[in-house]
Amino acid sequence: MNTPAHIMINMLCLGRQDTANILTPVVVGAFLPDAPMFVFYFVEKVIKGTPEGIIWREAYYKENWQNFIDIFNSIPLIIFGLFFTGWLGSKIGIIFFSSIFLHIVGDFPLHHNDAHRHFFPFSNWRFQSPVSYWDPNHYGTIVTIVEILAVIISCVVLFQTYQSMTGRISVGLIGVSYLAYFIYVFTVWV
Repeated sequence: MNTPAHIMINMLCLGRQDTANILTPVVVGAFLPDAPMFVFYFVEKVIKGTPEGIIWREAYYKENWQNFIDIFNSIPLIIFGLFFTGWLGSKIGIIFFSSIFLHIVGDFPLHHNDAHRHFFPFSNWRFQSPVSYWDPNHYGTIVTIVEILAVIISCVVLFQTYQSMTGRISVGLIGVSYLAYFIYVFTVWV
């Protein structure tokens, strides 16, 4: 799934309480597994000036980038964080790591050629799903439609659920960032 979709779905599943001490760890946890991708893309596109096609066909698959990306998608490390914060009695930590885990569970069945090593650094195994969230050769068009509908439904439900201006602005900003992502995709990648 795309990052804003992860955030909206995680907010719907974990962040139904309209308070900053709940929403902040949910949003940050939903974003964190994809954060290395933003760093990767910024370094390759902006700093190095790597052409778009090379970024996704070659640079993405370099070992150092894969290690950096996959450490943030490691199920064993996330489970350790979840148990450790539970042992400490940290509600914020539990919500944060639960949000990361939910993101990873959402990604697991939706990556084909670009699958993560979800058990890294303990294993290099990748589940290459027959389904991809973006590749039309692997049902990406259908997944995109389902994802868009899930984001719209999440936005509507959360906008009605949240009473605070902060909560509603958060929903609006994430919805706008999701729209901006598709505008970028259709102007740069298509």
